Amino acid sequence: METDEFLEILDREGRLLATAAAAAGLDAPVPTCPDWRVRDLLRHTGTIHRWAAGVVADAETSPRPVPDPPAIDGTELTAWYREGHRRLVDTLGGAPRDMNCWTFHPAPVSAPLAFWLRRQAHETTVHRYDAEAARGGRATPVGTDFAVDGIDELLRGFHARTRSRVRSEHPRVMVVRTVDADAAWTVRLSARPPVTGLGAHDDATAELAGPADQLYLALWNRVPVPTVHGDPEVVDLWLTNSGI
Repeated sequence: METDEFLEILDREGRLLATAAAAAGLDAPVPTCPDWRVRDLLRHTGTIHRWAAGVVADAETSPRPVPDPPAIDGTELTAWYREGHRRLVDTLGGAPRDMNCWTFHPAPVSAPLAFWLRRQAHETTVHRYDAEAARGGRATPVGTDFAVDGIDELLRGFHARTRSRVRSEHPRVMVVRTVDADAAWTVRLSARPPVTGLGAHDDATAELAGPADQLYLALWNRVPVPTVHGDPEVVDLWLTNSGI
């Protein structure tokens, strides 16, 4: 996907999140994040938006810790979230395409700015789904191409980090496959962080599959995996330890 597409999605998804949060109310529980109310969702996402905007605006080349969310509430919190989302969109949209700054996972991208556009588009989409779950009713669909991209970022980015908790004493191989797009990944599990390659390999003993949009949400622990095949121990290992 192109960087302009990510920027457009980030803009739209952030506004949808705010609309759903307002409809749900700040006291509403977030069923996809059981420990959260909507106010916690806004505080978290707004903090991440400001943090990411700061990394890009300052061309930060060293790791920058995420600050604590502010202790604000009510209409002040809602306005704070909207302002931070707008700042992020404007910052990423106005940054030079060839700028250099810190990034935090190794998923292949063309440049640091592309990393942050992609990461924040997916961050915001997943939390938009959370806000709509709190509101109830029909959730906004996730586009197929964008969902495929998000699965790729999760598998080849987040789970390539040393922080991934998906480890196996004995080598195991799992395939993740979309049924409505020509996309599959082979995930090799060991005592080290998972190693994911493109395509489905014959030595896999388990498979997670489904439509791209549902598989995307499932891998982000928002909905059940649509279809599971093969070795239940491999599947359980992934499902139990893969939460981000």
